[in-house]
Amino acid sequence: MKTQNLVRLSAVAVLAFTMAGCSSWDSMSSRQKATVTGAGIGGVAGAAITGGGVLGTVGGAAIGGVIGDQVGKR
Repeated sequence: MKTQNLVRLSAVAVLAFTMAGCSSWDSMSSRQKATVTGAGIGGVAGAAITGGGVLGTVGGAAIGGVIGDQVGKR
């Protein structure tokens, strides 16, 4: 039960940070938008894979951000 709450909290936190990043979405380049999107998706995936582990959430967000940045180059 405690793990489920942590997963939900992590997902909500990642969503909140992603939405905060989207508040200035209009002034962002396509590469920056891809980085923010990748970090959000990576954070949620990391939380899901590790069962809500903080390290998995942060690691997933970091890896997703890097992947999004590289995809956004095109």
